[in-house]
This record gives sequence, C-alpha cells and structure tokens, in this order.
Amino acid sequence: MSTQPSLNIAYSPCPNDTFIFHAWAHGLVPGAPKLNVTYADIDITNHLAARLEGPEVMKISYAALPWVLNDYRLLPCGGALGRGCGPLVLTKNSLEGGAHINGATLSGKRIAVPSERSTAYLLFRLWVEQQVPGGVGEVIVMPFHEIMPAVRDGKIDAGLVIHEARFTYPTYGLHMVADLGSWWESDTGLPIPLGAIIARRTLDSEAISRWIRESVDYAWANPDVSQSYIMDYAQELSPEVAKSHIDLYVNSFSRDLGEEGYSAVEALLGRAAAQGLVPSFDLSLLR
Repeated sequence: MSTQPSLNIAYSPCPNDTFIFHAWAHGLVPGAPKLNVTYADIDITNHLAARLEGPEVMKISYAALPWVLNDYRLLPCGGALGRGCGPLVLTKNSLEGGAHINGATLSGKRIAVPSERSTAYLLFRLWVEQQVPGGVGEVIVMPFHEIMPAVRDGKIDAGLVIHEARFTYPTYGLHMVADLGSWWESDTGLPIPLGAIIARRTLDSEAISRWIRESVDYAWANPDVSQSYIMDYAQELSPEVAKSHIDLYVNSFSRDLGEEGYSAVEALLGRAAAQGLVPSFDLSLLR
C-alpha cells in the first residue's frame, strides 16, 4: 500500500478548474498523491501566495507571478490561457442617441474590478493607459459575482468582469465597452494569459505537471464523468453556461503552454513591469 503523502492544492470552484482537476481530486490519476483541495477565489490565492501562506500548489493570476516567482515555479499546464476569453468592461446604459461607448466615456469614472493582482486588472490598466484620456477615477475591488449587480444598480459607473460574465451580462441589462481579450490579441497577436498553476520550488514540478496533464487527458476522454462535481461548485450556473465556460477556458494551453504560451506571459508581464504596474523581476524565472 502506498505511503505517498497527500498534496495541498487550492483552485477556484469555477467549471474550468473543477473540470481539469476532477480526475486527480477523485483518485483517478494512477500514482498521483491524494489532493487536499481548498476552493478559493483567485484574489484570495494571489495574496496567499505572496505571503507564502498558501498550499504547495495553487491557481493564481498570471499578473500575480512577479510577487511569488522566487518561491513558486510556474507550471506549464493546468491554467487558463487562450483566445476569445478575455475580461470585459461593462456599463449600465449606452449613451443617449445611441452614441458609441468607448474608453473616453470612462474618464474619471468609478470602476469595480475583481482584484488588483489579476490579469484582468493588468489588461485593464494597460488598456486604460492607451484608451482612456486622463485615466479612470476611483477603482473599487469587489468579488467578481457582485460586480454586475453593482453596475446594474448604479452603485458604480462600470465594471471589469471575468469568467461566466462573458455569457450572462446581457441578462443584467449591461453594455460592453471593451473586450480586453480582443484588444490584447489585436495589439500583440498573442493569446491572453489568465490563470496560472504554481508549485513551491521545493517540490518535484515535473511530476506534478505530469499528474495535471493526466487529469486533463482524463477529463477530455470522459467529459461526462466530472459533470456532478462541476455543477456542485458552479455557483448557480446552468449546465449549458458551465459547458461554455469549459469550452472557452480549457484548451491546448491547459495541457502545455508551449512557446506561444510562454511568449504571451512574457509579453504581458514584461510590458506591465516596464510601466511600473508590477515589480521588476527576472523574466527567466518564468521558465
């Protein structure tokens, strides 16, 4: 009988994470250690990682990597990176007379964001620098599921949204000002780095990466097996929206970042560091 120790891991309850890690979390990856799972919003794990208080393996935002790379290694799999899956900037109403809403309309406005160390926020700041004359006004951090109701109810002028909000924002009567993923892709030609899987540098990252890939492969080969696990944590999503979420965020980059994936991460964090949005760091630590 194996005496292999268990491994502590934290990832979000979102469908892409529960889909990817279902097999490993349920003992379906041969030879992999038992997982002790903590379900946590990415804003929580971003700060846990920075304080070295988090588990050995966790999902964080790519934007949070500069604060943790001395102690954690970026794994080449298990995360979220792709095309057509970026965050959106939303407002309550279009301008009178049907005028086009653009970045200029957000000058000096109060904006809600899901985290100040998220890729969404980093893309937002880079976009604001380029598209919003004079910049925005007050930036308020709130849980991502509270942002659309706050915009709808007029508590804030605009919101930066992520995850399944891409599919559900019209039901709140909201209007899209910008798709930051489309902006990033047109500006750089690269995919969007969203969520990263990191492991403490004291661990065997090659073994962990292998187990994650086997979990991803199992999920793709047996897509229905994880359904109940996904829906248990899907935060009131319909099965159709949960499936759309998975189809959008789980792709070939989830199995292997590859050269294009690493180039996207280096482009995002290199540009952010040059503008002082993240601490300067050694880009070679990303590989």
